[in-house]
Amino acid sequence: MVARPTPATTPVIVVDEVGIQFRRNRLGRRSFKDLFSSRRRRVRPDAFWPLRNVSFTVTAGEAIGVVGRNGQGKSTLLKLVAGVLMPDEGRVTVAQGVAPLIEITGGFVDDLSVRDNVYLTAGLHGMTRQQIEAGFDEIIDFAEIRDFVDTPYKHLSSGMKVRIAFAVISRLEEPILLVDEVLAVGDKSFKDKCYKRIEEMLKSGRTLFFVSHNETDLRRFCTRGLYLNKGGLTLDAPINDVLARYSSDYPTL
Repeated sequence: MVARPTPATTPVIVVDEVGIQFRRNRLGRRSFKDLFSSRRRRVRPDAFWPLRNVSFTVTAGEAIGVVGRNGQGKSTLLKLVAGVLMPDEGRVTVAQGVAPLIEITGGFVDDLSVRDNVYLTAGLHGMTRQQIEAGFDEIIDFAEIRDFVDTPYKHLSSGMKVRIAFAVISRLEEPILLVDEVLAVGDKSFKDKCYKRIEEMLKSGRTLFFVSHNETDLRRFCTRGLYLNKGGLTLDAPINDVLARYSSDYPTL
């Protein structure tokens, strides 16, 4: 378990009776002939709620692990906290800025160089040009891609793309860190660097919201857990209790 300052009592994230609705589009049976006709497609929208009636509060400095099977709303919850999605019911209040390690390679432009993407992505997340210039060498060295700094982003391997994205986003000084399975990608040496970077953030008192299927990582970083199941919050408790309940419900996973 990472040593960290005692969490404050000030709420920084409040999720109050939140629900979000998505839709599936189901096409009726169609013949091969229908593909070439101008006949209107028969579409039946089917609404479903990946999350509903979810409530919890996070105070400054807490480290929260979010667990649950695939498709239970974990990433959706992080996107609600990040402001990428808006709830259809309830309210999400975030009192401090967030550094979102969620789908971290999204937003990078294939035809731009690595250098230009660093400036673009960091700028879009609120860093000034002076801050980017001051931290540019550290970002490139952390990602271990100095030989490719002027290479078009699209020519990087998938692992290199993850490294540069993590290096940029983790450089942000926002008080809340949102992490969604990003540590599942990359070689062992780079994962170790990511672990150390996150530990440094926690020791400085930042708040962590961490989605992972890796119990070792969850126990390493988190003190509290949220167990999402069947669209709702099944358990909000210390991380060891949450993992025990999750393992009891799904012992074969």
